[in-house]
Amino acid sequence: MANITNACVARTHATSIYCILAYVEPENKMKEKRSPSELETLWKEKDMSAGKEVDAMVMIMRTNGCVWAKTGGCTMCGYKTASLNNVKESDLLAQLDQALSRYKGEPFVKIYTSGSFLDENEIPLSVREKILDAFSGCERLLFESRPEFITEDVLAQLPKNVTIALGMESSDPDVMEHCIRKGFTPDDSKRVGTMIKAAGLSVRTYLLLKPINMQEKTAIESAIESVRFAAPFSDEISINPVNVQRATVTERLWKRGEYRSPWIWSLIDVLKRCSGTVDARLMSSPSGGGSQRGVHNCGKCDQAALAAIEKFSFSQDVNDLDVSCECLNAWNEYMDSEMALGTATDLDRGLSSDLIIRM
Repeated sequence: MANITNACVARTHATSIYCILAYVEPENKMKEKRSPSELETLWKEKDMSAGKEVDAMVMIMRTNGCVWAKTGGCTMCGYKTASLNNVKESDLLAQLDQALSRYKGEPFVKIYTSGSFLDENEIPLSVREKILDAFSGCERLLFESRPEFITEDVLAQLPKNVTIALGMESSDPDVMEHCIRKGFTPDDSKRVGTMIKAAGLSVRTYLLLKPINMQEKTAIESAIESVRFAAPFSDEISINPVNVQRATVTERLWKRGEYRSPWIWSLIDVLKRCSGTVDARLMSSPSGGGSQRGVHNCGKCDQAALAAIEKFSFSQDVNDLDVSCECLNAWNEYMDSEMALGTATDLDRGLSSDLIIRM
């Protein structure tokens, strides 16, 4: 279990829970202009399938949104702003047609809904069946789901090319409850992950590096513990450093100088220390990397460090993570200072630059 400092726990109860309960997200003015019959976005990238690097098509569908987000959601998740209201089956099928018009036979297809693909309030069963049929010929079909929508009956209906991504985030129940507000436990992920594997399907587990109210060093150790917990029921483990998304509790603390996104060195440290210790493929594709909102170092070495992480994610060769910069010392000093002061606030920024970063 992660050793969350007394100062962090105090802020969790005095600040973060208050934010979770009282923070009202601003109205998304773009919702009125976004058509429910069009995809949020679609792009092509590289990923792994059957042990080799392949082309992948990634699509984000506009749905009625994550059911958990409607209760307040996770502290770091801004996907509520990507969902709409009253999306009909005909809209979802129109989005499928749009995706198929751009599909060029990529072996790997990823379908994101900013929620749970297996939630029939987002993707009705009839639409799910059409999507699964449309991509039945690809090697891998990946989508995400919360554990409550995964049952043996549902799994029995899925084709064997399916990979289900589980947002476990952490193996520490306290972190899940007080730092992330995930709404389920690590044991829930373990239970459904084991069930998915037993059904002959694949599992990609997401872990969150440095949620709010955690010091850098504590976040590293917690992530390593989480990798070891997830490995037995995971084919792949994706370590996702926090990217500060708009209209979230995390952004509110970040703007106040009470949160700093993780260092890239921290992500590299987790990957290095876990490499070769688990059978699951370790990977990371940081969103917002190199920016203040995303995982970052000093700025001079960020792109080289991120490129090393991308290379490792495909090769699994720990030597690909050999990157160096003068700011390695600053990273170590930063962690020592956090521990000495008993705080998880942004020590580099402080209160004086709070107004500068309001954007």
